Amino acid sequence: MPRKPSKSPAGKGLRTPARKAAPVAAKRPKGTAKVAVQASADLSQERIVRALETIAAHLSAQGKPAFERQSFKEADAYVWHPDGRLAPVPRVSRVELFLLKGVDRMRDILMENTERFANGLPANNALLWGARGMGKSSLVKAAHASINAERKPADRLKLIEIHREDIESLPALMEKLRDASFHFIVFIDDLSFDGNDASYKSLKAVLEGGIEGRPENVILYATSNRRHLLARDMIENERSTAINPGEAVEEKVSLSDRFGLWLGFHRCSQDEYLAMVRGYCSHFGVKIDDEALEREALEWSTTRGSRSGRVAWQFVQELAGRLGVKLTAK
Repeated sequence: MPRKPSKSPAGKGLRTPARKAAPVAAKRPKGTAKVAVQASADLSQERIVRALETIAAHLSAQGKPAFERQSFKEADAYVWHPDGRLAPVPRVSRVELFLLKGVDRMRDILMENTERFANGLPANNALLWGARGMGKSSLVKAAHASINAERKPADRLKLIEIHREDIESLPALMEKLRDASFHFIVFIDDLSFDGNDASYKSLKAVLEGGIEGRPENVILYATSNRRHLLARDMIENERSTAINPGEAVEEKVSLSDRFGLWLGFHRCSQDEYLAMVRGYCSHFGVKIDDEALEREALEWSTTRGSRSGRVAWQFVQELAGRLGVKLTAK
């Protein structure tokens, strides 16, 4: 006998079999998730590679100087920066050559060497060493200006100063100057080496010994208070700690030997010191009784504990200030 449909609990209508709820989302095929993870990993790796390439290019641009060709017509003097830039110096701080007293022999030798180089003849790298304040740096700058005084712009010498802490970039500077049409004096002021500083090896290679060697249109002039550019305790330490002390010392002392020209500057006498003072006063128009000038100049040198061209110049500045005289050449 057929079964009657049962009523719903509420008594309204008939009860029907319950249907299964539809799934919220269809299941993904098994391989789809793996493909998505792999694609994400590939994208991340590509971004990392791109970022690393950008960083490498940036570091390379910073590390290598830009060797753009430079005309060198804008100035006669430049300052070298290790990023590959040569900054022109419109006005060089210097004194006239005739005002340098007590260094006549060194002046004549350096002038002759510089003039030969400017004329395209063989010349030596020069090391000006000795007592402080005796005009070593002033002589280099004055010689450069004196040689250029009567030369045409196309024949002028160029003076390039490189700072002591930038010596390791010296080979890069040589590369920049090698193909230029001018002749260059590369000037290193107050050159010395201390401690474990190994940058002197870059200088040795440029002076002599490198495969390319020093360009024919470049000469190096350096000033130092030390004849061998090294502190005495450095040399003594090498002797006491090295297995072959003689060889260790020779490596460092040989740097000075690579300068073909050595010019020694020694402390000046009292007469030379007074001649410097009188020369400055005459040139700049500082008028004072000679007896008073001599007395005050000697007193000034006594309080400073030394006599030198630098001390003479400092005294003249003090005297001119007291007398209300501006230090401009008459």
